[in-house]
Amino acid sequence: MAAPFHILSNNSPLTPMPTPGVHPRPDWLRVKFFGGERYQDLKRIMRTLDLHTVCESARCPNMSECWEHGTATFMILGDICTRACGFCAVPSGKPTGPPDQDEPDRVAQAVARMGLRYAVVTSVNRDDQPDGGAQIFARTIEEIRRRVPGCKVEVLIPDFRGNWDALNTVLATRPDVLNHNTETVPRLYRQVRKGALYQRSLELLRRSKDAHPEVPTKTGLMLGLGEEKDEVLSTLHDLASQGTDILTLGQYLQPTREHLPIVRYVHPDEFAEFKIRGEAMGFKHVEAGPLVRSSYHAFEQTASARR
Repeated sequence: MAAPFHILSNNSPLTPMPTPGVHPRPDWLRVKFFGGERYQDLKRIMRTLDLHTVCESARCPNMSECWEHGTATFMILGDICTRACGFCAVPSGKPTGPPDQDEPDRVAQAVARMGLRYAVVTSVNRDDQPDGGAQIFARTIEEIRRRVPGCKVEVLIPDFRGNWDALNTVLATRPDVLNHNTETVPRLYRQVRKGALYQRSLELLRRSKDAHPEVPTKTGLMLGLGEEKDEVLSTLHDLASQGTDILTLGQYLQPTREHLPIVRYVHPDEFAEFKIRGEAMGFKHVEAGPLVRSSYHAFEQTASARR
């Protein structure tokens, strides 16, 4: 699943599952719930247009805040992922049919009705499709721009199983940001990102930057899965070496007891240090903190990286 860090439990919007061996959730991970009129309006728009958001499917802790401010991350290509990553709350299995060809238009309608200046579009993995859903990504970008001229579009894409023609299909539309999450350090890939390859993700970021240097590239890691500090720094160096512009770092939280456990909570001071070290490596913008997710403050991230 190529989505931002996947967080909340089935118990409530703001209470993660307790993890054996880990201390109670620290104060710096407390989240205020927003449920005002703007939040309810956005929810109605999503249901009326039969759309999915990664905010809901991935149980993101920032959902109510972002929705109250009129922003959301659209999740296209259905709501069933063909992979079963150890960290991800999005349902996995075999999709019941081909991608919905009308979905790009409905996403664009939602962007118009919400009056967005900046739209983020991600997806489940669709390994059942020859192009991994790349055509739907491209059409979604085009439809948003047609209906809402001037709206910037960031896409958070899967690895397309190394199908570089599929990647080029998305890049041909010149998204305003090309995001692909690396998620974790190489040593943990087999248990965290089933079906993914670390070197493939690096190659995707490198190919994207080589093909269209003007399109900012972005990636993210979640911490707290058992990675060591030197592994994180080595991974950041690898990502910076691909010319990646924007980096996000956030805390992993276990969605359910069936998902990977939290090994530890990373202190905000450690995130602050990684931000400093990442910027020194050459990233144009590093967003690092316990509640940081790929799409959280995405507009501000991109504006900062373009200065």
